[in-house]
Amino acid sequence: MGRTLTRILIAAGIVMIAIQFVPIDRSNPAADPRLEVDASVAEVFRHACYDCHSQQAVWPWYSRIAPVSWLIANDVHEARHVLNLSLWQQYSARKKAFASGKAVEEIEEGGMPLPRYRRLHPAARVSAAELQRLRTWADSLHQADTGPARP
Repeated sequence: MGRTLTRILIAAGIVMIAIQFVPIDRSNPAADPRLEVDASVAEVFRHACYDCHSQQAVWPWYSRIAPVSWLIANDVHEARHVLNLSLWQQYSARKKAFASGKAVEEIEEGGMPLPRYRRLHPAARVSAAELQRLRTWADSLHQADTGPARP
């Protein structure tokens, strides 16, 4: 039994070393660093969203250790695909209205920032006051896109 366990541990160690060589894209493509939104909204985005939803992601030390690196890289690439705040100025008014409303909805439902991210980055939590600020901002974008509500 001892010899089998030793072989399993050695094999597991070899696999863990080998998977460190799988290439992971941790790039931050060049982008316009300006985020032309209200300063208080930009502040929330910077502390709660930028690490995944921008091209200014901060890649922590543990993002270099597989298999955690795979999960983090996948989360960032998927997040950028859904909403990339580095490209906000390129979005149409309709896309901005939709994306802002969806972001507020995700935060309200507890889906964003991701729970596993919030556990490691407690400063990324969005307070009730910040959420209200985002909600007001998203509503203003929606009204600008669709016009005032009619009675």
